[in-house]
Amino acid sequence: MRIVTLIVLWCCLALPAFGEPLQTIPEAKLRGVVQDFLLKKSQGINAEVKVKKAVVPAELKLPAGTVTYEVIAPERWEGWGNTSLAVVIRVDDQVKRNLTVPVEVEALTDMVIANRTLERGEVVQSSDVSVAKRDLAKVGGRFCRDVSEVVGLQVKSAIGGNSPMRRDYLERVPLIKSGQMVTIVAENAVVRITASGRAKTSGAAGDLIAVLNLSSQKEIAARVVDSSTVQVDF
Repeated sequence: MRIVTLIVLWCCLALPAFGEPLQTIPEAKLRGVVQDFLLKKSQGINAEVKVKKAVVPAELKLPAGTVTYEVIAPERWEGWGNTSLAVVIRVDDQVKRNLTVPVEVEALTDMVIANRTLERGEVVQSSDVSVAKRDLAKVGGRFCRDVSEVVGLQVKSAIGGNSPMRRDYLERVPLIKSGQMVTIVAENAVVRITASGRAKTSGAAGDLIAVLNLSSQKEIAARVVDSSTVQVDF
């Protein structure tokens, strides 16, 4: 009995009462409502936005009255790629339709791309990269906009040719490599002490790495100064 009641209630919501004056909402109107929402959603995105798909009904029959629309996007949707919107349609403030509208939004923006395949361990040169427009939906938001962000960095995970350069695939070039002999320096305004050590981890300038003090045989944390020197607090 409960199931029958629910079906009857849904039908009453979905269809106008018999003999009730009707109005027709054309596809163009529904599409315009969705597109306006999507363009407002994408305001502030530094990209060229285009609505590639919005699947709406050909037309809707609604009771006569003042029609209002409420478009709701998934909470974590950023405004590009594929998703489904909820479109709530009211007539004189009463809900008459609740539509699900699949959409696809293209958002093109400038990204640094690899001109060729870059293998792990390579240092990025200016000739290896260029700037081109790519769809934000294809990179998950992780990309570089300016070549200065990537030139001089080392590739830590291979990057295919014509692919956007992701910062998490790059790292600063290590000045000191694991296993290398280094000079450990501890100094202040009065005294300077040095000792021999062996790097236990690799690091770029300014990085904190693990170093084995060969005199004490103790492992310490030291900051990379140059290609042969690390410094500890004194």
